Amino acid sequence: MSGSVKKKAVAKPLAVADVSRKPQQGRSLASLKRMIAAARELMLELGNEDFTLAEVSERGQVSIGSIYLRFESKDNLVRGVIAEELDALAKEETELVQRLKDDSTNLANFMYEYVEGYAEVLRKHAPLLRLTMERAEYDPLVATPGKQHALRAEKDATDAMLAHTDEFGGDDPADNKIKAQSSYHVIFSTLARRLSLGSSGETVHAYDWQRMKRELARMCVAYLRSD
Repeated sequence: MSGSVKKKAVAKPLAVADVSRKPQQGRSLASLKRMIAAARELMLELGNEDFTLAEVSERGQVSIGSIYLRFESKDNLVRGVIAEELDALAKEETELVQRLKDDSTNLANFMYEYVEGYAEVLRKHAPLLRLTMERAEYDPLVATPGKQHALRAEKDATDAMLAHTDEFGGDDPADNKIKAQSSYHVIFSTLARRLSLGSSGETVHAYDWQRMKRELARMCVAYLRSD
């Protein structure tokens, strides 16, 4: 390689700018927003991606030609909808964790408020998250940024839990990060299963939502404080 080091390609986060041509200001930008909004509405109504560009054209009051000009394909339009959804989800997750880091005075307070808030954020975005996870199974342009999003959410949550390590049980500080990560995985997995986020598309049972959140937080507090 003549002394040069080949750099490993780093996947960029999925964004509307990555799957569409850059809009100008004014009417062009407004048209782009209508395309994405119309496609999003159709995906939510249908529960799948089986809409047509003609339906997007009619609902968004944009021409089919302008959709192709902006996105080049229906796949890219779907990716644009998903990109906006992941951005909105990340923003809400970050704001939640930051607020709780500033306001929580102890581990129990943080965990109860975090589980409550995180559960409601996921429930709000669940309909499109289901479609995102389905597409991620075969679309690397969605799968890679989806994994990046998941890793960021895990890191934010575990870092916030580690701010309360003075209340963690056990004698080995090296265990603290593992315990925090394990708690996050239990929280996310439980909520995801309850919200049908995943390949099955079904919940195991109709466990009371409010009670589930309280018990989930209580279990995590007990685990983090245990030896």
